Amino acid sequence: MIAPQLAAWAVGPLSIPDEVTHAALRHLLDGLGNAVAGARAGAALPALTVATGLGGPAEATILGTTTRVSAPAAGLANGTLVHALDFDDTHAGGLVHSTAVVLPAALAVGEQVGASGREVLEAAVVGYEIACRVAAAAPNGFHAGGLHATMVAGVFSSAAVAARLMGLDAATTTHALGIAGSQAGGLLAFLATGASTKQLHPGFASQSGILAARLAAAGATGPETVFDGPHGVYDALAPASVVAGRVDRDVLLRDLGSSDPAGWETTRIGIKPWPTCQLAHVSMAAAQLALADSGAGAADILALRARVHPDSASVVCAADRDLTRPASGYAAKFSLPWSVAAILIDGTVGVDTYAETNLARTDIAELAARVTWETTAGTGVAADAAGDVEITLRDDRTVVGRLERSPGGGSNPLSEEELATKFAGNVGELAEDLASAVRALPDAADLTLLLTLAARAVTDPDSSSSSSSSLEAPA
Repeated sequence: MIAPQLAAWAVGPLSIPDEVTHAALRHLLDGLGNAVAGARAGAALPALTVATGLGGPAEATILGTTTRVSAPAAGLANGTLVHALDFDDTHAGGLVHSTAVVLPAALAVGEQVGASGREVLEAAVVGYEIACRVAAAAPNGFHAGGLHATMVAGVFSSAAVAARLMGLDAATTTHALGIAGSQAGGLLAFLATGASTKQLHPGFASQSGILAARLAAAGATGPETVFDGPHGVYDALAPASVVAGRVDRDVLLRDLGSSDPAGWETTRIGIKPWPTCQLAHVSMAAAQLALADSGAGAADILALRARVHPDSASVVCAADRDLTRPASGYAAKFSLPWSVAAILIDGTVGVDTYAETNLARTDIAELAARVTWETTAGTGVAADAAGDVEITLRDDRTVVGRLERSPGGGSNPLSEEELATKFAGNVGELAEDLASAVRALPDAADLTLLLTLAARAVTDPDSSSSSSSSLEAPA
């Protein structure tokens, strides 16, 4: 059975290759910057209000504040903060926002137990591996059934992170994973409405995972067959993929703890250059490339045709909503035509692009109406698919753009400079101090400095800067 083996690795001795440690620190840095930006934008106020109201023992800090609440309540707030702007990282194989469900549990429980920076980092790596592997074992399987893979996988990663930091043994951690499985979910119903439930999903997952570990520690039991079945997470939440033979449970344990960095999923997580759905990124970048090569401008575009992976099209090209005049800023993040038009007109896309005031821009709506698409054969996973765009110009020229994969991930990662630029845009004047605290995490005695700087970045007026964080497409 999978859960006992996964649990034994999660709480056992770890030997983490340097490349994996470096990757994890990059993602924690990016996630912390996104949380600060979300707090500064007021993008997660309902979750923060509720977490503060839940209160409890002063165990963990709500990021961007000095407010301390129970660790589960902090997980709810901080998971929502990391994901609030949809600017957080994506693991292509599982289409899962990993840091949004790893960082909240690692910081909340790490602070609760007084863990060292090294202990928090090791727990985070455990979380990254489990979140990515649980989702990647059923590529698009959860999404196809109307569920958000980030929340489905996130309850398991958060439970494992909490279990490691709490010092639970393998048997108890197996129960924690089993209990977590009964809290997996996250409906994609927000896609048609622009509702904020997607932003809440990582918060739900972080809170639920911490509770699962606590329940197991208190003596509650969970099924050790939670991954294998019958009636396990794949049978119940990705049944069509199970029937079609598209679930590969071996992914959960394959190369786990390998001495080869290539065997670690943590090294395959992409960092977003733009705060919008990652499934639109490759088309956005390909369109920029095509227009730049033509020497023309956005006003010269007569028509634009994109070739889109079918699993991407169902999310960012869905015909059941208006893609040219989205119902909300969050709905605009899930419109490929609108995001392509915005980046071609403005030259980049940032947090401010999706402000409600921008939705009334006729220039973006009119160009978005000239964007059409066709689906490809759909080989491979959607988040790792190539992007092809053909632009017809008013002077009768046709130009094409192609990228093998989205900017920011895999063979096309953000450089250290690009990541620093994104982080600075999200954090403001204290960016370098906070980045230094993250880089020093392996040698830190605790999380005090990191949490203090995150609070100052939000509350100190002198540390604020423009919230229009964005990047040009990486070369």
